[in-house]
Amino acid sequence: MARGRLECLVSGQNRHVQLLTYDLGAEDGEFSLRVRLGRLDAGSGDEQGWGGFRVGIRGFIDDYRNAAIWGEGLNAGITTAGELFIRTPGDPETMRDFANALPVDDVELRLAARLNGPRYTMALTAHDPLDGSLYGRVSREDIRPEELVGNVALVSDWTPEGGVSPQGRSRNAPRARDVGAVDVRFWFEDWRVEGTKVQAHEERAFGPILFAMHTLSRGMMKMTAQMPPMGRGDSPTVRLETRDRRGAWETIAEEHIHSLARTATFRITDWEASEDVPYRLAYSLLGADGKATVHYWTGTVRREPAERDTLVVAGFTGNQDTGFPNREVVRGVGHHDPDVLVFTGDQIYENVAGYGIERSPVETATLDYLRKWWLLGWAFGDLMRDRVTVAMPDDHDVYQGNIWGGGGRKVTMAAHATGGYAMPAEWVRAVERTQTAHLPDAYDPRPIEQGIGAYFTELNYGRVSFGIIEDRKFKSGPEGLTPPTGGRPDHVTDAAFDPESLDVPEAVLLGERQLAFIRDWTSDWRNADMKISLTQTIFANAATTHGANKMRLVADLDSNGWPQAGRKRALRELRKGFVFMLGGDQHLPTIIHHGIDEFEDAGYSFSVPSIAAGYPRAWLPDAAGENRQPGMPEYTGRFFDGLRNRMTIWAVANPKEVWRDAPLEQLHDKASGYGILRLNKAAGTITMECWPLLVDPEDPSTGGQFAGWPKTVSMEENYGRTAWGYLPEIRVTGMENPVVQVVDEASEEVVYTLRIRRHSFRPRVFAAGRYTVRVGEPELGMMRELTGVVATRDGGGESLRVEF
Repeated sequence: MARGRLECLVSGQNRHVQLLTYDLGAEDGEFSLRVRLGRLDAGSGDEQGWGGFRVGIRGFIDDYRNAAIWGEGLNAGITTAGELFIRTPGDPETMRDFANALPVDDVELRLAARLNGPRYTMALTAHDPLDGSLYGRVSREDIRPEELVGNVALVSDWTPEGGVSPQGRSRNAPRARDVGAVDVRFWFEDWRVEGTKVQAHEERAFGPILFAMHTLSRGMMKMTAQMPPMGRGDSPTVRLETRDRRGAWETIAEEHIHSLARTATFRITDWEASEDVPYRLAYSLLGADGKATVHYWTGTVRREPAERDTLVVAGFTGNQDTGFPNREVVRGVGHHDPDVLVFTGDQIYENVAGYGIERSPVETATLDYLRKWWLLGWAFGDLMRDRVTVAMPDDHDVYQGNIWGGGGRKVTMAAHATGGYAMPAEWVRAVERTQTAHLPDAYDPRPIEQGIGAYFTELNYGRVSFGIIEDRKFKSGPEGLTPPTGGRPDHVTDAAFDPESLDVPEAVLLGERQLAFIRDWTSDWRNADMKISLTQTIFANAATTHGANKMRLVADLDSNGWPQAGRKRALRELRKGFVFMLGGDQHLPTIIHHGIDEFEDAGYSFSVPSIAAGYPRAWLPDAAGENRQPGMPEYTGRFFDGLRNRMTIWAVANPKEVWRDAPLEQLHDKASGYGILRLNKAAGTITMECWPLLVDPEDPSTGGQFAGWPKTVSMEENYGRTAWGYLPEIRVTGMENPVVQVVDEASEEVVYTLRIRRHSFRPRVFAAGRYTVRVGEPELGMMRELTGVVATRDGGGESLRVEF
């Protein structure tokens, strides 16, 4: 918007602006559209382009949002050569009533349609914008009624090489402009839509507050309001309001909008977490008349479910736009009514919403990213408004097909496999601000290279402690570090290649800063009954087949199966807190029990399905798994992955062999969907559910979960290491469900920490020696310490009693 009018900034195909709050209904009637438009660029008239209207826009899903991204409709406008048309420029079936080329620099177009028997008659006229005198007219009498149902839009189109522009999908449109070609860009003002066929939908307005995400942890509530670009004269701040005891709205905070990320983030340290708190975000927007109107985004910060036995978590990954607006996922997840939403990465892809990728300058690249990021909020905003939400950027979120962050190094896109960020640091910081600014304060906020931030932290909600880990940011890149694989530095295709040669000692996975965080986090059980880690991907290489052409990969160094030594360090630290692991990224749902030195000696992971899987992967091992349970498929059981990591496969949802053509059915066949965790704090169990895209959980006739789900494991199974021996039984009186920590006195290292769900516990240990056992309730400062406790093979002898 500039000078009170809409201006198309970039010359290209199918640039359009759709009207969300009005459309053309299915009922018979009449309508008219009017707009003043003109070219922004001087041209000879030989350029292939046009400006005007698109009506009856519909997508493959009956949803106005799908139509806005995928929709096709009927075009009517004026070409750069000054010719009017309906349907297709130069269409001879359009009846024409003008002799010469019409002016294109400033003209008023009027489009009108009325029912004439079984078909509609449509007329497009061009007028002098000052006195309304008629320049010319075209009409058609063969418009089918179904063509005039759906969204309406203004279009600025440049059609290269004399071709005909596609009507709808912008993804089909991008093409580099010919060197020396004249731009074709139109401006528009005074757009009017009226008639009996026009329907109003004020509830469809998107903005100026687009959506919001929040977290609540240890009494601190943080919330980010996502805004669009605002005008220079518009308010620079957003207000956060809650209801006071009298029911009146009270402003509790006001924050400035970040100039690049277009976000306003609130941090409230004394939040009342024991009750539902309705909130609203408020923004004053100047209208065309110069008057300010206050717009709101409303929701509820739910009371923390500390006393409820079960906390429900919904997990997502991989959000290609082919399923937008993801109604099936949103409806299914809503049925489960989760407490926490976790978006593990690839919230956007570079090609989402069309027009390709803008990588520079930073401002343009940010607007390009935001246009894609907003779609997530447009689809999931109604779930987010009332639920704690975690989002963690992955490779595609930062415009890289794979990312090894390398501690924040600057790299070129061609050299990204050496480790680092190819996009400008300022842009990366803006991306992370949109997705992570509302997370609890970072454990170690020191910036990495280029001033890029670090957000790894704990989220403590409903007495579940979530460790949010950045498993991409510090990871080494393989190129130049590992031996040549004979192809891409991250892909091993030679079955004879030695995977152990890839395990170079200097390769980093999580890095020392995050390992220090995990050590502290797994030891700290204040206000926590269970520990869950959240990572972009899982610590295994659990895919053998990649892509639609079913490329066979021995190993993929983009997975967290590499580097192997870093994987082992991570798993060793995580199992000390009996941590269950939730991740995504793989486009392949799995349940894996991880092994380090022996099978199943670490924790379980659940890799959730993609919201909309674009690039499919599969687990198709050459041989059957060892130690399978009776009746389990041959692809389950104990395996070494392609990097010689131990893993026990319990469930895999491979894509189907043959995919249907229809978009949603094809996504379903590629194993798209979502994951659900049911964390029973009272019983100490984790139940994993995995729901296919087109299965309605309320309607069993539509199908059930993927094969292998649901599966329930106990929290204590997340440290499956074989015991050397035991300490004497600990018996506790005067306290329910105490925390028990075991420390090796020789090394002074914590062996593990957990909250037990009984009054007695016999600690396992993994070596002979003396141990310190700490028992109690750390949040109350009530801990007892038993020192010099001797391990024996059977842990026999007199019980150790701890009284409170």
